[in-house]
Amino acid sequence: MSEQACSLASKECVPCKGGVPPLKGPALADLLDQLGNNWQVAQEHHLEKEYKFKNFRQALDFTNRVGELAEQIGHHPDILLAWGNVKLTIFTHKIGGLSESDFIFAAKADAVL
Repeated sequence: MSEQACSLASKECVPCKGGVPPLKGPALADLLDQLGNNWQVAQEHHLEKEYKFKNFRQALDFTNRVGELAEQIGHHPDILLAWGNVKLTIFTHKIGGLSESDFIFAAKADAVL
């Protein structure tokens, strides 16, 4: 994990109450650059990343660690689990797009790997 991604992972997710605009343009690009690690922004709306594993058990174990992280910090991604593959999709539902907390959660998910 890069130094910038570690910096993101060390931050706290702030619960979003809505009423703030989703990130767009340069602010979004800057956070994506900090995050790195093959994360992608789709349609300026959500973050996506696929993780590859050697078998179903490893993928399931990672899914469970991400699920525990989500419960601890109150930020819940969409998780798709398949044999040897986990796909995370992250965005802030209340604002219909991305917030800094989404990038923080993504960095924390990489850290539990």
